[in-house]
Amino acid sequence: MTSSLRLRIRDVEARAVVAPMNPPVRTASGSVSQALLVLIDLHTEEGPVGRAYLAAYQPYALRPLRELVRELGATVKGQAVAPIELDRALRSRFTLLGGARGLQGMAVSGIDLAAWDALAVAAGVPLVTLLGGEARPIPAYNSLGMLGPGEAADDAGKTVAAGFRAMKIKVGWPSLDEDLAAVRAARRALPDDVALMVDFNQSLTVAEAIRRGRVLDGEGVAWIEEPVRATDFRGAAEIAAALATPVQIGENLGGPFEMEEALRLRASDLVMPDVQQIGGVTGWLRAAALAHAAGVPCSSHLFIEASAHLLAVTPTCHWIEYLDMAGPIMAEPLRPVDGTLRAPSRPGLGIAWDESAVRRYLAA
Repeated sequence: MTSSLRLRIRDVEARAVVAPMNPPVRTASGSVSQALLVLIDLHTEEGPVGRAYLAAYQPYALRPLRELVRELGATVKGQAVAPIELDRALRSRFTLLGGARGLQGMAVSGIDLAAWDALAVAAGVPLVTLLGGEARPIPAYNSLGMLGPGEAADDAGKTVAAGFRAMKIKVGWPSLDEDLAAVRAARRALPDDVALMVDFNQSLTVAEAIRRGRVLDGEGVAWIEEPVRATDFRGAAEIAAALATPVQIGENLGGPFEMEEALRLRASDLVMPDVQQIGGVTGWLRAAALAHAAGVPCSSHLFIEASAHLLAVTPTCHWIEYLDMAGPIMAEPLRPVDGTLRAPSRPGLGIAWDESAVRRYLAA
């Protein structure tokens, strides 16, 4: 075991991979068939390595994101593995560029995640333990794409058979009737005690979201996710006030300050931060404190490995989203058990690359 207090950064390695998404995920804005990932290895002078990954989502963003991680990593060589100080230093570099947002913020989050992982690896404990918590099963929902009625019914049956107690489908079809057909097919196929969530992926106007949401109020839906543009907090607040069904947002909140603004404006009834958007472990802890103070249930968006640790120390922990992007390149993928996800007992985040798979999917 190496004392985490002595760790210093030797270098930060970043590799781009294009892994398969099986099955592809259909959304209102297109189909996602590949996971475009940047794998981060933060090497320390003392030996422990911190690992994390980021998702670029679009092919044109993959190389820039990788290069940002490399360039930012070069600026912290020789520095202590002190995530809060690293976060402050890295974010200050973007002050004159409007702040660490978008790809810049994602790169900072990735280095933060890898730094926290290195600390926990050096201490020989899971990240959740380093953060003062205990690993526990977090209720997971099966996160699916846009499905026609037949597919929705079939996948509802598979979801229940796999042990999940909740399922999410994406909606935002051209018409309300198409949305209703999918929702009703899924709801009929699910037992009453299995939750059904829907996600519009920002595809509606405020007026249309209220129109469709009022109809969905009577369909047994647990939440309506991202009905309008992610940054339209006032519009989301208008929708939340108009509907009986809880409104869920958060995956695009670019840090704790945006979380604070969304909560202050009552833009949603629920929040679901994304660890690469909210600021890594450092940003998540700050955002979770805000959700706690506001009394708002907090779920996660993607990044199941980190989310299993972070939700375990989140006071208003709600649901963990199960959609495994990185499984094809993991030596030991995190799998649900009885509809839950639990942080592994391995040190750090529990991430280890399957290097043969990484070589197979490595981007040019």
